[in-house]
Amino acid sequence: MRKIIVGVMGAGESASAIDRQLAFELGRAIAAQGWVLLTGGRNVGVMDAACRGAQQAGGLTIGILPDRTAANASAAVAIAICTGMGNARNAINVLSSDAVIACGMGAGTASEVAIALKEKKPVLLLGATDRSIEFFQQLGAVETADSIEQAIDWAKIICG
Repeated sequence: MRKIIVGVMGAGESASAIDRQLAFELGRAIAAQGWVLLTGGRNVGVMDAACRGAQQAGGLTIGILPDRTAANASAAVAIAICTGMGNARNAINVLSSDAVIACGMGAGTASEVAIALKEKKPVLLLGATDRSIEFFQQLGAVETADSIEQAIDWAKIICG
């Protein structure tokens, strides 16, 4: 039986402390559901925080890395997939996820949300600004949540 994969997308170096805390708790909650966490895999920002949370809760983490090596991978990534594709790996992140949760926003995150909408993947913006919500709702069906509990409840509906 194939495991459910929840992609958590978010900023790297520019992630705020709030985004990192939300990502950590989201990673823990995803692992508690028995789901697999997929991120961009790097050792910074939302990617690192979500992986650390999932690992701490005993979950499985996958990192789709932009580099040819795992040198910059989060220590909490169990499965590192090195692509050598740079930001083009964002398509792999989205297409490999059953549901996409954006935690915070940055240019890379925006590209992942846009790809998800184009590919008709379910997308949730967690703790997003009104400006981000308004922009992405113009592009397609995007859900929003202000709490980890709301995000997990949404994912339960989407992923079954």
